[in-house]
Amino acid sequence: MNTIGIIPARLQSSRLPRKLLLAETGKPLLQYAWEAACRASELSDVIIASDSEEITQVARAFGARVEMTGEHPSGTDRIAEVVRRACPEAELIVNVQGDEPELEPENINRLVQLIASRPGCEMATLATPIRTLAVLNDPSCVKVVCAADSRALYFSRSVIPHLRDGLPETRLADSPWLLHLGIYAYRREFLLKLTQMEPSRLEQLEKLEQLRALESGASILVHTVAERSVGIDTPADYAGFVARKANRS
Repeated sequence: MNTIGIIPARLQSSRLPRKLLLAETGKPLLQYAWEAACRASELSDVIIASDSEEITQVARAFGARVEMTGEHPSGTDRIAEVVRRACPEAELIVNVQGDEPELEPENINRLVQLIASRPGCEMATLATPIRTLAVLNDPSCVKVVCAADSRALYFSRSVIPHLRDGLPETRLADSPWLLHLGIYAYRREFLLKLTQMEPSRLEQLEKLEQLRALESGASILVHTVAERSVGIDTPADYAGFVARKANRS
């Protein structure tokens, strides 16, 4: 099955300006995500999709295939433009986040294998158990509840499921809570359909695009992995990444 990874890459970021081009480690942040995706054996190609000429020049310099796009409200829309125009053979598309430099290639492989094994499901994503109260209570950390067959029932910024009896800290060792990780695999036809839909009611309330898919009746499979890859959103996040790279050298 022809599967491509696409990394949507825009230059501006509200909390960490120009983060994808930060290069204190000797490489731009974007390059680490691209290299991780290139090591995923289930991907036949990896493309960076950007509307920034500066990102395009930097990415091509480190060897990436880049497709320039117009302006879009989301990374999903940016990916859809590239799929329509430049990927006629792609059957599955993986949306890889450019600000996750420590993403494990094997997790990309598992995601692709999961959706390929369930032909009736339109999307797949990853989650990991929540082990700290700080993450559990943080509305920027999205939670997901799943059915017994691994289909997502709901995504929320609130704590779901709600623990009626007892204290959450007593349940963290065998956590019933899952943290959603922002990587998706789509079937081609559904990706193109999804980006033509209007934002849904629940999506607008929670500001979570995946709720548009659920409200439309689509199935989203969720694969649980042991650890999360850390997204780089703030100067402190980036400083931590730089320190980890230095310690491994």
